Formats: sequence, structure tokens, C-alpha cells
Amino acid sequence: MATGNNTKSYETPNHPYQGERIAREGDLVGRYGLKNKEELWRAESALRRYRREARRLIGEAQGDLPAAEAAGAEFLDRLRRLGILGGDADISAVLELGVTDILERRLQTVVYRQGLASTPKQARQFVVHRHVTVDGARVTRPSMMVSAAAEETVAFDATSPMRDELHPVRAEAQE
Repeated sequence: MATGNNTKSYETPNHPYQGERIAREGDLVGRYGLKNKEELWRAESALRRYRREARRLIGEAQGDLPAAEAAGAEFLDRLRRLGILGGDADISAVLELGVTDILERRLQTVVYRQGLASTPKQARQFVVHRHVTVDGARVTRPSMMVSAAAEETVAFDATSPMRDELHPVRAEAQE
């Protein structure tokens, strides 16, 4: 975030009450162990920015996908490095992304998917309580986007009691 800039980095829904949207948001918040809907709205806003950039590139290339991919090579490489896009996906695949594609790249979700925690909420707690490292560096932000290359380096910290397979919390997770 830029210093001195107090604007939000996400957009809230346009209408305060839409039962279907609220139910969908509640499901995603529970499934991914998010702290609140603001975290979901941040992911949705990031997705919106990715789609907007892809539409801009396609529009500037007047619908010529190979030209749009050449112009947006850095943009596509960044999404591939993050693991949001597959290696052979083209620029039109960005328009088909969903918010779950973004949420799957969060550190909290990666810790849960690797089996280091038994629930997404527990994964969040492990990250916040300084038990998790990425590339050997301790990380305390559950919302950190984990690149596909760094995903294999996610582990418990060397000094963490969670590293022990017989720790009571780990034993519960394995049952």
C-alpha cells in the first residue's frame, strides 16, 4: 500500500441486501476460513482488476488474441507465476477465472490444502501465531498470495512446536 493513500483497495457490493449474494459470500467465507467478508471483497476486486486488464489488452488488439497475449506477456507471466493461470492458458482464460481461483492461492488455503492444518480456520491461526514459513521466512499474513514455485516451501517453522508430528493438535488433524 502507498503511504498517505487512505483509499480502500476493494469495492463493496452495490446493493446492501441481496439474499443470494449474501448466502454465496457466507459459504465462501466459511469454506476458506476468511475472517470477514472484506477479505472476500478484496479477492473479488483483484479478480475484477485482472479481468479488466485482460479486456483492455484484447480490446487494444481489436480481438486478435495472439497480439493481445504478446502485449500482455508480463501480465500473463505474473498470473502464471502465482498459479492463478495454468501454463498453457491464453489471455481469454483470464476472463473465465472465478474468485475461488484467487482464494486458492492464499497462504491460509495452501497451508490447509497441504494438510498442515485440519481446518481453514486452524490454518489461519497457525499463520497468525507464527508457526508457518514460506521459503524459510516466517509469515504472519494469511492473505499472502503464494506463488506456484513457493508452494512447495510452505512448512512449519523450525522452532514451532507444531513441527512435531505427535503434537496434540497435529494428531487431531491426522485422524
